[in-house]
This record gives sequence, C-alpha cells and structure tokens, in this order.
Amino acid sequence: MVHEVQAIVAPGRGEPVRLETIGVPDPGPGEALVAVRACGVCHTDLHYREGGINDEFPFLLGHEAAGVVEAVGPGVTEVAPGDFVILNWRAVCGRCRACARGRPWYCFDSRNATGRMTLADGTPLTPALGIGAFAAKTLVAAGQCTKVDSRAPAAVAGLLGCGVMAGLGAVLNTAGASRGDSVAVIGCGGVGNAAVAGAVLAGAAPVIAVDVDPRKLEWARRLGATDVIDARDADVVEAIKDLTGGFGADVVVEAVGRPETYRQAFYARDLAGTVVLVGVPTPEMRLELPLLDVFGRGGALKSSWYGDCLPSRDFPMLIDLYLRGRLDLDAFVSETIELSAVEEAFGRMTRGEVLRSVVLL
Repeated sequence: MVHEVQAIVAPGRGEPVRLETIGVPDPGPGEALVAVRACGVCHTDLHYREGGINDEFPFLLGHEAAGVVEAVGPGVTEVAPGDFVILNWRAVCGRCRACARGRPWYCFDSRNATGRMTLADGTPLTPALGIGAFAAKTLVAAGQCTKVDSRAPAAVAGLLGCGVMAGLGAVLNTAGASRGDSVAVIGCGGVGNAAVAGAVLAGAAPVIAVDVDPRKLEWARRLGATDVIDARDADVVEAIKDLTGGFGADVVVEAVGRPETYRQAFYARDLAGTVVLVGVPTPEMRLELPLLDVFGRGGALKSSWYGDCLPSRDFPMLIDLYLRGRLDLDAFVSETIELSAVEEAFGRMTRGEVLRSVVLL
C-alpha cells in the first residue's frame, strides 16, 4: 500500500521549496512507517535546498523530528506500532569497524530505508539525512527510530534528532567537559546555544558565549551562560583569557564553521585544552596554523559529528532530564508553524531571528 501525504520538497538547486503530494510505501524488512508529529527547521535542510550536500534532487526535506510508529516491516524488534520515537540519522549497523571496536557513535555504515518515497508522478525522492520528515508520514530504517517517554512534547523531543543533540554532544561527549571546567562557545545559534546548555549540564564554570548578534547572546544567557562576549567590539581571544584567569578555556566549542573563528578557538583555549569543531564548513574553506603552535599548545583538536551521540543511549537520558526540569528544551522552540511555512522559516533562520522554527503536523 502507498500512503499519499503532503510534504515539503526541494525541486532543484536554490529553488523555493514546494508543498507536494508524495507517496510513502508500507515498510519492508527492517523498516518503519512513522507518522510525523513535529519537525524542526534546520540549517542542514537549507544546505540540501541550495545543493550544498549533493545534487540528488528532488529532496524530501526535514530530519529533526519526532512521531509515532504506525507500522513495521518483517524482522523489526527495536520498535512497535504506537511507540513514540525520535528519528535519528545514526542507525548503527553493529558490524563496521567502529561498531566492532565498541564505538558505535562513529558508525561508518548507518542504516537507511531501501523503500523509495516518490512524487505523485513516480519520481523518486531523496530524503534529507535518510529521513525526510517534512511530511505527514515517512519511511525510515527501524534503527532510525529511538523510543522515548511519550510525555515529552513532540516539538521539543524532535530537536534532539539533530541540532540540539549536536551542541549538547559536542560538550558532553566529544569534549567530555566536567564539573569545574571552563567552557567557551563561539557562535550561538541553535547548535551553539545547545553547547551552552550542555556546559551548564556538565557543571562547567565559567560558561562563556561568543557571538556578533545581541539576540543570540541573550538566548545564551537564558540557557545559563555566565558571561557573554560581543565579538563585534572585543578581541575574542583576549576576552576569553580575561574571564579564565589569563589562561584560556579548558574547552572551546567552535559552532560557526569558519577558519577565522576556528583560529580564535585555537588560541582561546588553555594549554592542553580542547577545541571542538561542530560548525560545518563549506568545501572551499582552508585553515592555516603554525605547526609549532599546534605542537607547543598540546591538548586536543576534535571534530564532533552529531555530537558523537549514540541515540539509544543519549535520547532517552536527555528526555528524562527534560521531564525532570534539568534541561530546558522548550527554550529552543522560537515558534511553531504549519508545513506550508517552511520556506519563510528558512528566511527567519538565515537572518538569525529564531533558534528553531518547528513544524507541527
């Protein structure tokens, strides 16, 4: 059976997205059909629309989502119809070299559904990050569904599917920040402010937020930043050092993805400190640093993919913290919108007017 539903499709490079009727097949072996309840509007969706990921148009956009499993295919044991789930793009294979070494958060062969969702004329769609959740229903690999407590609103639960998890995980998982560490976050959009929240959760102090937008710095304060630096009129490196006894921060998270902000992060950390790159650069960007400085400053230079998360481990734990009032996921939801308003939401996101717009279905 093919389910006809409304969905947001990117038809071609740089073209405005369109609301289309698509066909979603019943799940095959190892797959799940999910009724989407909410999906965040993420920068990655815009990258897909602009052709910044690949050229496999048309794309079915949306990936930061939560919903309810409607049906499962043969052999599925992870989830069952009726389960409230967060969708993820790291459905670990259990067999690749990372999984075999006990590091499934680095899985190099993540699972996706093999069944194809299509336009009404039969044209196959490429689902964003193997999910495609700007749709009333979507087809995913069962391992892309992580069951969580259904008391959590879908609008906040879905945010763990990408941006918020990326920021939280950059601090908690990749950097391994702990009580008493000083943490600085450069770039305070959705991912950066999630890193601020992660630093607070870890017990770090001080927690320093850096941006050029006063609105984003105010969001960071609300999420627990002890200090903020407006990079428009401050030397970021010296300002971070001033707030950390002249030494620099133990952990600096670079959530912009640009060479100039990465250099700030590199020189703003303490000796033997850690830099975590979670901002996504574009292909043409190049970084130049004196090799002697890389050697002489020691420490670690890391990249964080999806916050180095393991969804089966991290999503239920973070939802539990939310339900106990220890993690303010509600603060990330700037607005809720209808499916037809995604294109306008891209504009507000690009202008830095929102942390997250969330589509409710």
